[in-house]
Amino acid sequence: MKKITLIIAVFLMVTATAQTFNYGVTGNFHKGSIVGVHDVSKGAYGGGVGIFGQWSLVENDVFDSAWLYLMPQLEYSMQGEIAKAEQDKFGIQKFHHDYIAMQVYLKYFFHQGNMKRDLYLFAGPRIEYLVHEKREVDPAYDLAYYQYNGDDEVNKFGYGISFGAGLKVTQQFEAFLRYDRGFGTVYPNNDRRNTYNRLLALGINYYFNENWW
Repeated sequence: MKKITLIIAVFLMVTATAQTFNYGVTGNFHKGSIVGVHDVSKGAYGGGVGIFGQWSLVENDVFDSAWLYLMPQLEYSMQGEIAKAEQDKFGIQKFHHDYIAMQVYLKYFFHQGNMKRDLYLFAGPRIEYLVHEKREVDPAYDLAYYQYNGDDEVNKFGYGISFGAGLKVTQQFEAFLRYDRGFGTVYPNNDRRNTYNRLLALGINYYFNENWW
């Protein structure tokens, strides 16, 4: 709980330092998986919802000319994976991991002089804290596969990088494609491979106070 409070405090502190900033809500639909574990893993579909703040790092010399922004984002992300090792014997194995996560993006719009395009790129670090875990597996599966998976313990804290591309659709809406790649270990007792989170997401941002400045 202390780590969740710290993540929220950092988000509020970063956004509060801006003299003027835009803010809104974000949502995405994604497919994620945990690399290096659970034989015959197909990944799992999930979603994420959150809030963000944004302010420019360059001057607006003319109307809507800023092209570089800082964008912290706080979200609830439903992740995990689904595996089908010996499905006829053990059934489907489901691993549900829900996180509260924070990204701090550097957001760059393509531009020429004061003419800003609608297309942008973004990238930044990501931290995540596990708030809910649920395993739906046959106990016989664990007995047979623990020697390979080593998945009896899950790290609460993770970190990585998040990056992607987006398009300004209207004054208040953006659409984006995003990829997250973890660097932390999800299962610390697995010493066979590096187990990390990854996901590919399609989402939208909605601005409550977008004024193009």
